[in-house]
Amino acid sequence: MLIGRKLKSLLLLFLIVVLAFLPLDGQENLFIANASEEITIDQLDESATLSEKLQAILSNERLDGALAGVSVRNEIGEELFEQYGDIRLHPASNMKLLTSAAALETLGEDYRFTTEILTDGTLTGKVLQGNVYMKGKGDPTLLKEDLDQLAIDLKEQGVLKIKGNLIGDDSWYDDVRLSMDLNWNDEPYYTGAQVSALTISPNEDYDSGTVIVEVSPSEKPGETAQVTLSPETDYVTIINKTKMVPAGQAKSISIEREHGSNNIVIEGTMPVNGTNSRSWVAVWEPTMYAIDVFKKSLEENGIELVGNSSVETGVTPTDAKLLTSRKSIELKGLLIPFMKLSNNGLGETLTKEMGRVVHDKGSWKEGLQVIHKVTTDLGVKGDTILLRDGSGMSHKTLIPATEFTKMLNNAQEKSWFPSFKRSLPIAGEPERLVGGTLRTRMTQEPTKGNVTAKTGSITGVTSLSGYVTSKDGEKLVFSIMINNYLGSSLTSIEDAIATELAKHEFGD
Repeated sequence: MLIGRKLKSLLLLFLIVVLAFLPLDGQENLFIANASEEITIDQLDESATLSEKLQAILSNERLDGALAGVSVRNEIGEELFEQYGDIRLHPASNMKLLTSAAALETLGEDYRFTTEILTDGTLTGKVLQGNVYMKGKGDPTLLKEDLDQLAIDLKEQGVLKIKGNLIGDDSWYDDVRLSMDLNWNDEPYYTGAQVSALTISPNEDYDSGTVIVEVSPSEKPGETAQVTLSPETDYVTIINKTKMVPAGQAKSISIEREHGSNNIVIEGTMPVNGTNSRSWVAVWEPTMYAIDVFKKSLEENGIELVGNSSVETGVTPTDAKLLTSRKSIELKGLLIPFMKLSNNGLGETLTKEMGRVVHDKGSWKEGLQVIHKVTTDLGVKGDTILLRDGSGMSHKTLIPATEFTKMLNNAQEKSWFPSFKRSLPIAGEPERLVGGTLRTRMTQEPTKGNVTAKTGSITGVTSLSGYVTSKDGEKLVFSIMINNYLGSSLTSIEDAIATELAKHEFGD
């Protein structure tokens, strides 16, 4: 009897042990089965459909927790593939596609901005008796050399002295300097520069409202590093807290403008043999910045302000006499740095300019109304998009991927389309104003020189929308928007999708 009880106990223990391990074994087999069901792009053969290829790419675990909206159309507008294509997503700088198309449709390819120099006074001998007005009409391409030429024009008219005030007039636009959703920590940098109808750019990238601050080494340890501005201006104040250190030591230079002021604080260490540090710093209130640089141009060309003359802002009288003016490059040329380099300031300026031209008010509200109308005229459903700025910096702008491809497809029918497409970055093309933000991406065939698209990136958002031709000559339009991702960049997934579109053969 005792032996029987012991045998039963042993059998019961054995069954418990076996049952305890069965769930683990079952879970392991389930995991293996699930893992084997995940198909990667490398496992698909050439006969796979386009949808199968793109779904394989979009199954990447790096997209877990993110949302990827994708739409692909052929040249007759048929949607060949979509994933969450009707979900409204943040486009980042893909918003510039809408702004560019609207500007071409509204302003025209040959549109030019204007800057005028006027006076309410008269010339007596070599003295201009009266105020001189510098009236800005939004030109974001105005350079120091252009202000020099305006000063030369005045000198050639016999002006050597101005007995009156030098007045900057930025009333062409409203006085709201920053778009409504711009993050405060973007404001000191060129990506968030203030928008004014009277402004100046430091070079031909046309980052208007910014000054280039360059820090270079001095000769001896213990000294401060050298700081230069381009263009030179007294409108900003440099607070140099740098320290030179012996050759070979680490360089650590920070260049920051204090919020609400034009104090630019430069800190850190610069080795004697160190390389220069350079930063494009957004200026607080760029109207006075432009006037300050123009005053220097006048002085450099022998024209001085005399008496109790001051430099200030104001509005030009309606009966003021035009002395000289300057026109910008044409819009189709301006779109190159705008789109290739993803220039935020140009996007916001174009938005206000469209508002001024169409609704006689240079504001974001009126400008966005114009963009919205042109976009809907190009086939986009107006009641499913939300537009908040012209550059894509806003985290509130919302557009579905399928609406993007509608617009891009219909834009091909417009007379201005060649200028539009020419402005887009081209994959793998190393020249900065050709490849733009795609110059180091997709550098091999079949994507190099084939994928022509706008990039976009803000925190948690990456996007790529544009045009590509498949291996068998099918012209495709695509839009990829990935939102809510964390960690490293997901541009490789965008590139993989564009590459599959370029490699794909549709057959008969």
